Amino acid sequence: MFNTAVEDLLNKALIERNDLFLIDFAISSDNKIKIIIDGDQGVTVEDCMFISRAIEHNLDREEQDFSLEVMSAGAASPLVDKRQYKKHVNRTLKLKTADNTIEGTLTGATDEHITLEWKVREPKTIGKGKVTVKKQASIAYEDIVEAKVMIKF
Repeated sequence: MFNTAVEDLLNKALIERNDLFLIDFAISSDNKIKIIIDGDQGVTVEDCMFISRAIEHNLDREEQDFSLEVMSAGAASPLVDKRQYKKHVNRTLKLKTADNTIEGTLTGATDEHITLEWKVREPKTIGKGKVTVKKQASIAYEDIVEAKVMIKF
């Protein structure tokens, strides 16, 4: 019953703030609530506070003892939601599929797939040496094993 109440409060808060979306949600056996959110324009401390208050202020601590932790998806965390891909268009991703690993620029994201572009050095068709070739692939979300945004300094 407690888990259902928390989940309902979380869903109401996310409906109210439709720019935010859920990445992970768990309640341990000792009532430690852990919520990870992301947003179409990123996540601020105020966004985490909004979600936290929407839950905490509607639960009675006299009835149920709990701890609550609301955080944003980390910069190095893998992308898990299609909305995350859309907000990272034109950034560099390191993407793993069952067949290979590609590091390239995310140039597009739809509801079905992403488009990735990268450059590779390949042998010339005639003569010695190598030439830089620009490659592009359309990859379905279900084929992605893991994708992370590469942070460049």
